[in-house]
Amino acid sequence: MTQTPPGFDRWIADIEARHLRDMTPTEVARALRALSSTYVERRARLSGRGAFDTAGKRAAYALYYAPRRFQTVTHVLAALAADAGPLIIDDVGCGTGAAGAAWALYAGAGSSLHGIDAHPWAVEETRLTLKSFDLRGEVKRAVIGSARGGQPWADARGAQPRGILFSYTVNELSDDQRAALLPALLAAAARGARVLVMEPLSRRTSPWWNRWADAVTGAGGRADEWRFTLDLADITRRLGRAAGLDAASATGRTLYL
Repeated sequence: MTQTPPGFDRWIADIEARHLRDMTPTEVARALRALSSTYVERRARLSGRGAFDTAGKRAAYALYYAPRRFQTVTHVLAALAADAGPLIIDDVGCGTGAAGAAWALYAGAGSSLHGIDAHPWAVEETRLTLKSFDLRGEVKRAVIGSARGGQPWADARGAQPRGILFSYTVNELSDDQRAALLPALLAAAARGARVLVMEPLSRRTSPWWNRWADAVTGAGGRADEWRFTLDLADITRRLGRAAGLDAASATGRTLYL
């Protein structure tokens, strides 16, 4: 079993205290059912960050999806036997920063998290995630793929390598944005960056996946499918049960360079 990093319990307790201050678990579970429906049936809304458009959905995302994402990334990196060592993690479309924090903690001492997201709530939530885990880093508001800040790694120079993370984000981009992003990521990897792209297992929701997988494996990378059983915090399990979701079961696909 993958070990839970120090600070995880503190992070969960902080999220729970903030988001359940004015809402009951029953209200959050109701919002989680709506949010789950958005993910499964109306993914186009996510490009406008419809997942964050009510307090209930924000609480459900922070208490259910973020902890699961943290643990899924931790499991994936361990299964990939990804290189440890200090990294600057560029978490693009960071949400609450859960995935980026998981990679920074996996990489070890000296790593930092640089998050970007278009939604102001996500930016502030990621700052709180950094604080909970005592991670160095910064978060800024930017549109993914934009000329101003959307590719923070593109012109970066320095001795410390970068880890570029797209966690359930590439699918939210337009076809034109994806077409421009793929060669940019391959070029970054050729310069020494690590690149990790994560998406749901369903191929129906990601018709672009095979083309990206061919490009990544052709450049010496990996394309994998995963199924994990997660060891979750009590609040995440209870919310999943109340919403009729199998919280402990996690699946996904990754591309890794």
